[in-house]
Amino acid sequence: MVMERQQQGKAAAFDIAEAGFGNRPDLDDDGRERRTGTLVTASAHIITAVIGSGVLSLAWAIAQLGWVFGPVVLVAFSVITWFCSSLLADCYRSPDPVHGKRNYTYGQAVRAYLGVSKYRLCSLAQYVNLVGVTIGYTITTAISMGAINKSNCFHRNGHGAPCEASNTTSMIIFASIQILLSQLPNFHKIWWLSIVAAVMSLAYSSIGLGLSIAKIAGGVHAKTSLTGVTVGVDVSASEKIWRTFQSLGDIAFAYSYSNVLIEIQDTLRSSPPENVVMKKASFIGVSTTTTFYMLCGVLGYAAFGNDAPGNFLTGFGFYDPFWLIDVGNVCIAVHLIGAYQVFCQPIYQFVEGWARDRWPDSAFLHAERVVRVPIVGDFPLSPFRLLWRTTYVVLTALVAMIFPFFNDFLGLIGAVSFWPLTVYFPVQMYMAQAKTRRFSPTWTWMNVLSCACLVVSLLAAAGSVQGLIKDLKGYKPFKVS
Repeated sequence: MVMERQQQGKAAAFDIAEAGFGNRPDLDDDGRERRTGTLVTASAHIITAVIGSGVLSLAWAIAQLGWVFGPVVLVAFSVITWFCSSLLADCYRSPDPVHGKRNYTYGQAVRAYLGVSKYRLCSLAQYVNLVGVTIGYTITTAISMGAINKSNCFHRNGHGAPCEASNTTSMIIFASIQILLSQLPNFHKIWWLSIVAAVMSLAYSSIGLGLSIAKIAGGVHAKTSLTGVTVGVDVSASEKIWRTFQSLGDIAFAYSYSNVLIEIQDTLRSSPPENVVMKKASFIGVSTTTTFYMLCGVLGYAAFGNDAPGNFLTGFGFYDPFWLIDVGNVCIAVHLIGAYQVFCQPIYQFVEGWARDRWPDSAFLHAERVVRVPIVGDFPLSPFRLLWRTTYVVLTALVAMIFPFFNDFLGLIGAVSFWPLTVYFPVQMYMAQAKTRRFSPTWTWMNVLSCACLVVSLLAAAGSVQGLIKDLKGYKPFKVS
């Protein structure tokens, strides 16, 4: 029933546009507020979503795979992500990619092309992934904030000092900031935050890259190999296998953004066509991030060798210059403050849309007042939005406090989301749109690609689950670390 009302609402909006609202300068062809997004803002959203905490684990991931398979896997994930993102960009409108009706979310696009049953599966995968990413970003930000305190402590008291920091306190601070930012009503209001976050992501990636180059230039040669960590020396045979699988999940997580691609595309102005702009933005975003990923992963491995830490800015492979490490971790925190919003806004929109459709006569759900805030200006405030979004942020922070395991958590999120959201649904929607004949060459190689990525995702998930089980042994929640 809710889905039927949503479909009726979309049809009504389109009919309004056809009735003449499309000619109004302040409205788009669907009767909604005119979109103003451009290639620049879309690229910034993508870079913000892609270059996240995943880059910090790439030196460790390359250390597990070695000089041969590490770079090959990075490039393979990059090409697959870009290719499937291009397919997905054509599915923003249906049935025609340029003149069809808009699909405002990833789930709506799946429903338009593949039906209700696939839509439900997609929604489950998408929102589980989005929740997981916001928890992962809470963990990463807390670790970076704690690393600043540790870095200053090591500088004052020496590298062997017993310096500790409370991740719990850092998570509370991060959650408080997100509660405030979450009151921004939608994606259109946070374009500036994505640009700031994109700049921060490039800044801390560059700092990590520069520190790796400095360590290599210092003449200290770390132990590396063609196949990564050595069985019998660095790890046991079983650890080598599990770590290899987990590294696949870490790399998959580093390229995760397909689950918000349609939502980003929905911010673009309609001329030139949204799919054309989004393909260019995807190419810019993925190529930019791949360049940084290759440099950070490969040079990080060269600097640390087989002993590369799970997070190369907070694992204290670097101690000096301490102020530069502090700047890098501040950039991480600022970036993830913005990235958290990019990933949680679709969750907010989904729940709020469902609730308002479910209870259309509720004054509490529909009430909204405009409050004048100094500097910010007019700010829309909703009691329902305040209650629900605050609850969400608090819950994700609590989960992060209970399970603050960086590498394993990121690997699991990447493994669970990569195949269904980055590969399977875009491929299936493309073939439905193109009316691809079964067992034709295109149908065959598309399905081979999808099945191969499914196998990779299953292996990565197995490695990450094994790592989480190992981490949980003897772990005490809410401890100072």
